[in-house]
Amino acid sequence: MKYQILKIREYAGLKEEAAQWFHSKWNIPMEAYLESMEQCLKKGRAVPQWYVTVDGDRIVGGLGVIENDFHDRKDLTPNVCAVYVEEAYRCQGLAGEMLDAVCRDMREKGIDTLYLLTDHDSFYERYGWEFLCMVQGDGEEEPSRMYMHR
Repeated sequence: MKYQILKIREYAGLKEEAAQWFHSKWNIPMEAYLESMEQCLKKGRAVPQWYVTVDGDRIVGGLGVIENDFHDRKDLTPNVCAVYVEEAYRCQGLAGEMLDAVCRDMREKGIDTLYLLTDHDSFYERYGWEFLCMVQGDGEEEPSRMYMHR
């Protein structure tokens, strides 16, 4: 892979740009991302964590790990969240590389089970994720799919 997956905790200088990028993709207030990224910069914390994939100096993908991705199953934690790859970079295995990197990083921090809330079906199975159950997202009318990775 010609891209680099960077951990925000190791590249604190990317925090503002990364928060703006995630905000532009998911329409969650930039301040919420900044606050979570500040938490990830604190030593010894496994969660939250944030990652961006760069092509040169341009962010082309990213994802995070947070306690709960806005759903009613607080026992299913931590959650991979905000998975996004820029359209021009899709279908190149980038999402799979990011997911693998996050699973490895979390395992190194003593977390071997991750959860992921999505409306996609079949996408995450390609990368070793298993459908677990349906959960109710905060403010959502329909339940969403919860996946698990061990």
